[in-house]
This record gives sequence, structure tokens and C-alpha cells, in this order.
Amino acid sequence: MNIEKQILYFLKNSPESSSNEILQSIEEKKSIATIKRVLSKLVSENLILSTGKGKSTKYKLSPFYKLFEQVDIEQYYKKEIDERIIIDNFNFSLLTEILPNVNLFTKNELNKLTLLQNDFTKNISELSEFQYKKELERLAIDLSWKSSQIEGNTYSLLETEKLLKEKETASGKTKEEAVMLLNHKDAIDFIVDNSDYLYPLTVSKIEDIHSILTKELAVDRNIRKRRVGISGTNYRPLDNEFQIKEALSGMCDLINKKENVFEKALLALVLISYIQPFVDGNKRTARIVSNSILINHKHCPISFRTVDSVDYKKAMLLFYEQNNVMVFKQIFIEQFEFAVKTYF
Repeated sequence: MNIEKQILYFLKNSPESSSNEILQSIEEKKSIATIKRVLSKLVSENLILSTGKGKSTKYKLSPFYKLFEQVDIEQYYKKEIDERIIIDNFNFSLLTEILPNVNLFTKNELNKLTLLQNDFTKNISELSEFQYKKELERLAIDLSWKSSQIEGNTYSLLETEKLLKEKETASGKTKEEAVMLLNHKDAIDFIVDNSDYLYPLTVSKIEDIHSILTKELAVDRNIRKRRVGISGTNYRPLDNEFQIKEALSGMCDLINKKENVFEKALLALVLISYIQPFVDGNKRTARIVSNSILINHKHCPISFRTVDSVDYKKAMLLFYEQNNVMVFKQIFIEQFEFAVKTYF
């Protein structure tokens, strides 16, 4: 167990501890300077809090600890569904107490994302309008394909390109699969052509995006009025229509108040999926709304092309079950980097 994990484990059982008390708990011999350096890092990452000054400084786990706790996701999923100890009901405090009072990205993560965004801005300034639209179309095809694949669509990327460019359906595939892909492209075209439509974010505008994505599919429109289950987890989303609307409205307020564009986009990705406001199409809606936020603020959109579908679902389930954003946040950062370096 590394020093960070040892410190966090110690503070779970011994809150309000000094750096010297923490030093005594460390298995390997370390200097107090090393311990203080690690403590400073953990404070900067919102994992612990410090109170007092000088020799009176005490440390304890942060109320945001669960959000950022390091989790070995492979070990986590070695346990079967019923063996995992989870937060099985919707956690309203995420919207009211935790997420409004924390920065989701560390300083280093924000520096990386900002540098990538600067590259994107520079790159597109050197493209003609035709070249820019060409790259955006390529990203839109990739996003339509990957977003649908995550939901079980069996079209290949090449088949998706033929469908979206030439309206040529693939043999052996269902009509619903083609419609899902075409709807994705329609939704992407809509947020590109109406980049400020979702600003500010509202419940009715999210419903509009969902309606585009589920057009001509056997999916109920608008906020669901019945219970839904999620395969692979015992997490139970809200089943009361009024509470669902309350949660979705609270999410919109939270995202609208956040100043950082990357936080806004990440929150839309995880929270729409977590709330599950619709009978079906929640993650698809989340990905389009998140990209709409990026596009509206002239940030690079994300295709998610290289993310493994199973890894995406595992990261999302971890947020459902533990309210832990770390694995999903890493996917977001990696996919933003991929988009900047691949398309523009």
C-alpha cells in the first residue's frame, strides 16, 4: 500500500490527526517533510481537509472524499452485483451539498485540458470553413457510431459512415439500429446549427434533445412516469416523476452556475445518466448535451471513439454505486485529448 493510501486509510479511522500522528502510522520510514508533501497533495485533490495552523494543524477526510477516492476498478468488479456494498438510492446531497462546493478537476488536469483547448483553437483558426465542416462531419460520424455502439448497436464504423453519408443501410441489421444512428446525426447537426440552444440548460431543452434521439423508436417521450431498472447494478434511480423533475432541474441549476466549461460538460455526462430521467436513451442524451455545452463555448467536441464500451459502462456504474467520478473523469480527459489530436 503506497503512502497516500496508508494516510487515507488511517484518517478513515482516526480523523483530526496531526502530521506527526500520521507519520507514526506509516509502515515505511519516511521524513515528516515527505508526509507533509503528500498531505498537501491530498488536500489539493479534495481528498482531505486541513484545519488549524502550524503545529496545531489537523487532517481529516474531506466530504468530497467518496467523489475522488482512488478505486481499482478491476478489483471492484470482481465482486458480483449482490456482493458490492453500494449507495443504492439516488443521492440528492450530490446536487445540493457536494458538487456545488467542489472543483471536479485538479489544477494539473485543468492545465492539461486548457493547453489542449488552446491547441484546438489554434488549429481551427488555420482551417477554411470547408475544412472545419469536413472535420466536424468526421467527428459526428464517429460520435454517432460510438454512442450507438455503447447502447448495443451492431453497425460497424464503416457501415455507419455509409448510412449517414449515402443513406445505405447495412444488410442483416435492424431498422431500429439504422434509425438510432440517423437520430444521432440529426441531434449532432441540431446542436451544431443551434449552438446556444441549450444555454442556459433547462429540463424542457434536455427533453427536446431526447426527442430527437428517440424519434421513430419505441421509446416513451419526456420525463418517465414509471420505475426503471439498470442492468448490471442494484442502484435504483428515482421512480417518482416529481422527484425526477426536481433532480433534473437541480442539475440544470448546478451546471448553469458552474463557471468552468469542462466541469459543465462532465457534470452533464454523469448526472443525466445518474438521474435516468427517461425510460430509455439517457446516456445518449447525456453525450449530446455534454457536447452541446462544449460546442456552445467554442470548445472541442468529443466523439468517444476510442473508449471501450464496457469500460465506459463500468465507469458509469461506479458513479451510480459509489458516487465516484474518478474513472469517468479520466475517460473524459483522454477522449478530449483524442478529439483535439485526431480531428482538428
